[in-house]
Amino acid sequence: EICRVWAAASKYIRRQLLQKRAVEIGVGTFAVVPAWATVGEDKLLPVERPVFRPCRFLKKFYKLQCAKTKIPDEAPSVALDFEQIAADIHFRREIVEQCIHETLLFFAGALRDNKEVEFSFK
Repeated sequence: EICRVWAAASKYIRRQLLQKRAVEIGVGTFAVVPAWATVGEDKLLPVERPVFRPCRFLKKFYKLQCAKTKIPDEAPSVALDFEQIAADIHFRREIVEQCIHETLLFFAGALRDNKEVEFSFK
């Protein structure tokens, strides 16, 4: 069930990123930022790069060193829509919200304990 919730959350985040919206998940924000890819010799191709920017509190509390990532001001920001995620997988909203919050608390605890964490999204 946890995997289904996070797969649905991942799908929701992906849909928002495709619409150029940043997604705030409590511990940080997912967004796409403009970048340049080198193609061939001396040719640059404009691309959009997905990024995750941890929130200021998370960085400060856990003393995280992160690359400075500027999310464009014109990118509207949305929160996770627990209702939509729940509807997509036919779960109750409360179950989805609690699962996501508990997983994020587990993630924060792993950071606190200096454990290596892999948080994957499809």
